[in-house]
Amino acid sequence: MYEKIIKRLFDIVLSLLGIIVLAIPMLIIAIIIKIDSPGPVFFKQKRVGIHKKLFSIIKFRSMPVTVPKDTPTHQFKAEDMLSKWQKFMRKASIDELPQFFCIFVGTMSIVGPRPALWNQDDLVAERDKYGANDIKPGLTGWAQIHGRDEIEIPLKAKYDGEYASKLKQGGFKAFWFDIRCFFGSIVAVLKSDGVREGGTGEMHRLEEQK
Repeated sequence: MYEKIIKRLFDIVLSLLGIIVLAIPMLIIAIIIKIDSPGPVFFKQKRVGIHKKLFSIIKFRSMPVTVPKDTPTHQFKAEDMLSKWQKFMRKASIDELPQFFCIFVGTMSIVGPRPALWNQDDLVAERDKYGANDIKPGLTGWAQIHGRDEIEIPLKAKYDGEYASKLKQGGFKAFWFDIRCFFGSIVAVLKSDGVREGGTGEMHRLEEQK
């Protein structure tokens, strides 16, 4: 009941509220994006949704159009390609705001595993071990407040599995876990915790040791 009714109701209310409150700021962001670099304002990409069904995610474009569209950011060094505005957008997670529309229509949730790229077979396979592919992906999640880009795929999938397990329990425990993820994410975004470009935390540590 919690996952299908109560959580969905919260998603609709919070996403609609976000769309209304952020309408003017998002318009301003769109104008800045057009001024900052050539290309479209929005960025669409195929992502893995609930039960591994693909859906189109929408984000503000935070990279040059020359960057490969379907390559996970940890697989290339994006830092040198980005303008100051694009770096700020990604650090502050501003590029994620249009996902409120995905949440409103029901392809995403406020809290859940971050949706994997359609070709991230390693992450999808790891999540299969924990049942994390059988719940809706989210704007933020348990893994996001435990390292975000800093953590490796196996650990990220484990955190996603922990969230999926809590959600399946339903009731107050699931609700309280969502609250923890939600407010923990706000703190993480304000502190820019775990934000990495061009590699995971472990990849950066190995690079620094060379």
